[in-house]
Amino acid sequence: MASLMENLIDVLDQESGEYEALLGLCRKKTPVIVSGNLEELTRITDEEQTIAGRVNKLDHKRQEIYADIANVINKDVKTLKLTDLIAMLEKRPSEQQKLAQTYDRLRAVVQEVKRVNEQNRILLQNALEMIEFDMNMLQSRNAAPEGANYNRGAYNTGEQLGVNFGGFDAKQ
Repeated sequence: MASLMENLIDVLDQESGEYEALLGLCRKKTPVIVSGNLEELTRITDEEQTIAGRVNKLDHKRQEIYADIANVINKDVKTLKLTDLIAMLEKRPSEQQKLAQTYDRLRAVVQEVKRVNEQNRILLQNALEMIEFDMNMLQSRNAAPEGANYNRGAYNTGEQLGVNFGGFDAKQ
């Protein structure tokens, strides 16, 4: 049982480290999203995928260890929670403390990753809305009705109403 607990603490500690690396990338991603640097965003996303793969492997390993612990203490693995396991270790205060600290560290970093990812999601959503707005403006510019402007030969000039093709005019 003691070696299983050490293995669990070790895997949780490794997971915490991976999530901390992921958090660093998430924080790097925020200014990249704001600046619109697609190359850097792609590179960061690729790195995140690599870390996510390692986290999945560690999570699978953690589940195996957790199932072994549940089997040893004769508990159902589906209902056994890590907080319950921490409470059960009251007769082993050093292991209890290590497990509790590792659990708290992992939980805190996962919450921070969720918070930063939500912030990045909102930034990306805003960027997409701005792109959609720009696309609609360009489409409406091309769909403006022609005016009744005629040249000297009495031909319609084909100019569109309310459309300034010159872009922004600082003199106005």
